[in-house]
Amino acid sequence: MKGVTVNIGLERINTQERIMVDALLDSGATGLVISLEFARRKRFKLKNIKRSICVRNIDGILNKKKPIEHTVEVNVYYQRHREKIEINVICR
Repeated sequence: MKGVTVNIGLERINTQERIMVDALLDSGATGLVISLEFARRKRFKLKNIKRSICVRNIDGILNKKKPIEHTVEVNVYYQRHREKIEINVICR
């Protein structure tokens, strides 16, 4: 898998604590994702979604792990840019 890695800041909405992480860009994913383990380890607040989302692998086959059932809401910082986003939480 090819992609570009950049160092960005993620801020927890509920505590305004910021952490620096390496983010993979152009990974081939169709959306923004974060692993459940990472989200829990970094104490992001999980938000339930109304309808779960099935995950497909890059070859189009349905992933055998759980569907997406949560998101995390964060402020993303990169250089002088700041944006509030929701990231889908996936099981690995």
